[in-house]
Amino acid sequence: MVPADHEAVGAIGFAAWAAGEAFEDCYRDPHVITKVQQEFAAFPHETKGEIFVAELAGEIVGWGAREGERNYVSDLWVHPLYQGKGVGRALLLHLCELMAAEGLATVRLDTHARNERAIRLYERCGFTIIWHGVEFSKSMGVPLEKVHMEKPLADR
Repeated sequence: MVPADHEAVGAIGFAAWAAGEAFEDCYRDPHVITKVQQEFAAFPHETKGEIFVAELAGEIVGWGAREGERNYVSDLWVHPLYQGKGVGRALLLHLCELMAAEGLATVRLDTHARNERAIRLYERCGFTIIWHGVEFSKSMGVPLEKVHMEKPLADR
């Protein structure tokens, strides 16, 4: 990813979040919406992790990121027009392959507990839910119902 891609990455993340099926009442709050949009716009500039983009015909249509622990997928976002077309799966499996090549034993990720489409995707890619509860979202500034998921990468 090059710096010129930062704006597209932020816009895709926000569009995917805004179109998501995991809806909370707080998502109607204009302050929360503005905060989330600002977080997505800033993420590509400020992340200390790695961002991987998916392109179709030279246009970025989705992205995934590793930030924090080496075996953690912090983000996976696909523009709503391209969801259900294998973009998210390809990004996720690419991240898993990178982590396996690094010798990591597991891949972890989190999502909203009501994000059923994402959870189905993750389960089809070999992830299982290992925790379900409420966590405070720093990016939104509110508590959210979340699931933590994990996938083994190799027999050790």
